[in-house]
Amino acid sequence: MTDRPGSGKPGSGRGHRELRVRVKTAKGRKLSSTRWLERQLNDPYVARARAEGYRSRAAYKLLEIDDRFHLLRPGCRVVDLGAAPGGWTQVAVARSNALGERKGKPRGRVLGVDLSPVEPIPGAELLELDFLAEGADARVRDWLGGPADLVVSDMAAPASGHPQTDHLRITGLVEAAAEFAMDVLEPGGAFVAKVLAGGADAALVKWLNRGFAKVQHMKPPASRKDSSEKYLVATGFRARPEP
Repeated sequence: MTDRPGSGKPGSGRGHRELRVRVKTAKGRKLSSTRWLERQLNDPYVARARAEGYRSRAAYKLLEIDDRFHLLRPGCRVVDLGAAPGGWTQVAVARSNALGERKGKPRGRVLGVDLSPVEPIPGAELLELDFLAEGADARVRDWLGGPADLVVSDMAAPASGHPQTDHLRITGLVEAAAEFAMDVLEPGGAFVAKVLAGGADAALVKWLNRGFAKVQHMKPPASRKDSSEKYLVATGFRARPEP
């Protein structure tokens, strides 16, 4: 597995003609499933993830976010909420030097948290835990041996097909993750979370701006063009705002 993705856009190169795979609709397979399969087969990030040993194409989203904001560094302590299948956790392990492969650099610590079991990831500690449960923040701090430098979340609430309902669900999830982050982050820490098109709710951003020095949005290149997702990046944690 490589620490950083290769230079240039996936599948780019002069004189190279990309061949698109077409998938026929099979008996018993829905059209939506056929479209998903065709998109996967033709997605250069899926191919790169497979070649470079990442568990999901989503790994490149965190790599690209980190390339811009420089949140991960050797020796940092990272919490990945909703870690399954583990792509973001793998990135955090590599860039925090959790395996100690970068000699002379401090070793980081990475904790992946998920409701479901996650297949072992070298260099990471995986905790099967509901981060909303009472005492979850204390367990995470104990597990890390102190406060975290970075809390990341690529979680998304199950889609209902109703835009307003989906917006409320993911906003609630981001709010809960932000609350948790403020309980485990040390001063100067950062928080990253997935939101939907338009960014986080204005009230949520206002509240985060009281607790962090800066709050921004980013749509990484690895995020599909037809996806409504963006990422909220809050840096320079100060303290939990008063109600």
